[in-house]
Amino acid sequence: MYFKFLFDYFSPEMATFIMSMLPVSELRGSIPLAIGFYNMDPLKAYFISVIGNLISVAVILIAIEPVSQYLMAKSKLFHRFFSWLFARTRKKYNGKFEKWGALALITFVAIPLPITGGWTGAMAAFVFGIPYKKALPLIAIGVMMAGVIMTGLSLGVWGF
Repeated sequence: MYFKFLFDYFSPEMATFIMSMLPVSELRGSIPLAIGFYNMDPLKAYFISVIGNLISVAVILIAIEPVSQYLMAKSKLFHRFFSWLFARTRKKYNGKFEKWGALALITFVAIPLPITGGWTGAMAAFVFGIPYKKALPLIAIGVMMAGVIMTGLSLGVWGF
C-alpha cells in the first residue's frame, strides 16, 4: 500500500493529518481513511483533515510567488514555462473567474474530485493574482464544504 508508512509509524490522528496535507489525497483521502480505516469519530476526522489541508494551503499561498520568481530569475526554461502557463491560464479562464468571482474559487475547491481541492485552488489563486488575504478565506470555505461532502460520503449518507 502506497501510504503504508502512515499506518506503521503514526497515530490515527497524525496519519489523518498528514494525509490531508498531501496534494493527491487531501480531504478525499484523509476523511475516508479516518472514518473507514481508523473508525475515528466523524467530527474529529473532519476537523483534523480540514486543519491539515488548510495548513498546506496557507504554506502554498505564502511560498508559491517567491519560489516561482526565484525559478524564473535563475532559469530561462522556468521563465518560459511560467510565462506560458500564466498567459494561457489567464486567457482561457479569466472570463469565467471575472463572471463568477469568489464563487468560482470556492466551488472549484469544494468539489472533491481529482485535480480539484485546496492545493490546486491555491495555485489557481496565484495564477489569477488573488491576494493571500482574499484567497485563504475563499479556499477555506471550499475546503470546509469538501470536508462536509467527504464526511457524508464516508458515512454512506450520500452513497452512490
